[in-house]
Amino acid sequence: MKVGINNNVEMLAGKLQQGAAQSAQQKQTGTAAEAVQASGRTAQAGVPVTVSKSVRSLDQGSKTSADIDLAKVQAMREAIANGSFSVNAGAIADKLLADAGMFLGTAART
Repeated sequence: MKVGINNNVEMLAGKLQQGAAQSAQQKQTGTAAEAVQASGRTAQAGVPVTVSKSVRSLDQGSKTSADIDLAKVQAMREAIANGSFSVNAGAIADKLLADAGMFLGTAART
């Protein structure tokens, strides 16, 4: 047996042909994202969908309430910039352990 000679030339040629055929087919059909968009366009003309009042109220509530206290964020930014911000590692660890215990307790019951 000689080093550097590949005895599986036919197998490699077949794989190259398959790859070329798949590339050609992808070019004809487009990408997966294009297929999803096309199916979405056809689905738009299909079944009508109604949204309940409770879902609408959830959407409106999310637009009006902020998940972030911007005043607190600004105060923390200023404290970090001034160098007066300190981290209470004990309080953070206690909160993490409490949250993990709650999560594990809930997961164990289900």
